[in-house]
Amino acid sequence: FALFLPNSFRFIAKPCAINLGIQDSGPHRAQPNAILEKVFTSITKSPDGKRLEGLSKQLDWDVRKIQRWFRHRRNQDKPTTLTKFCESMWRFTFYLSIFFYGIRFLWTAPWFWDTRQCWYNYPFQPLTSRLYYYYILELAFYWSLMFSQFTDIKRKDFLIMFVHHLATIGLITFSYMNNMVRVGTLVLCLHDASDFLLEAAKLANYAKYQRLCDAFFMLFGVVFIVTRLGIYPFWILNTTLFESWELIGPYPSWWLFNGLLITLQMLHIIWSYLIIRTAYKALMRGKLSVAVMVWGRHVSEYARDLFHLFLHSCYCKCLIFWVCSCFCSLGSTSFSFPWFSPVQVT
Repeated sequence: FALFLPNSFRFIAKPCAINLGIQDSGPHRAQPNAILEKVFTSITKSPDGKRLEGLSKQLDWDVRKIQRWFRHRRNQDKPTTLTKFCESMWRFTFYLSIFFYGIRFLWTAPWFWDTRQCWYNYPFQPLTSRLYYYYILELAFYWSLMFSQFTDIKRKDFLIMFVHHLATIGLITFSYMNNMVRVGTLVLCLHDASDFLLEAAKLANYAKYQRLCDAFFMLFGVVFIVTRLGIYPFWILNTTLFESWELIGPYPSWWLFNGLLITLQMLHIIWSYLIIRTAYKALMRGKLSVAVMVWGRHVSEYARDLFHLFLHSCYCKCLIFWVCSCFCSLGSTSFSFPWFSPVQVT
């Protein structure tokens, strides 16, 4: 179902894109050539000068013609504007819907107004049906993102986003298993607050509505920085670090849980810096749509290696440690690890 829904959504998004004047035309296709195709697929997609000269002699082609062929061949694998519009429209629809669902659900939840309620009677807190479906929807969406990476055109940030989605799925799953769903809903809703604005900016950019694109991106930057650098540390981290310690004290997974949340805050700082840096450069050029296209890849080339290091060193190793610590805690008399079954959903 998680794979079927985004694919079927294209039947809705595609007519909208065509009505906005977005054509289903891809880049110029390179002319068929078995020798160059073999080099492209097996050796390199960007040959150096020495290899270009060798291919020029072998094919009796001009070097510039071979360079043009490789450029067209690289662009040939890129998704069309129509494809990117459909993908962004699906994400925009989900992010917007799940954000308002979360706000509507949390508005009546006591822990939304008093975060100390997240820890009263923990871990023996009831799991309501609305809370259960909120978690399942978020989990299903990130599963769809992870699997769709294998069916969509492979992009430069494939490994980064794959590890990111895997870590997100792990965090959602383990917070559910550990019955940290109350504070988990706060984290989910907070992160959904800015995502739909970025997708709206991308949609406006694809449709060539420049001013609308600029407005959405600026609003996205403001909301992102306010929620990730303001509300998150002073609201979420405050309750997980201090209020939980005061009310229930540390437990085996407390250290890892807060370690991951602090690591997430460090990523927020990096991403905020990238947003400000990208927006500033785009403003100097007088075109914010450039910023939308750069940030739409999730991380810039500048931060790719750093982000990759964070994900591998912090998320993956910590998730493995968390699984081990949770299973070890099953045999401990001082800590009760709550396993949930559908019977407990009320």
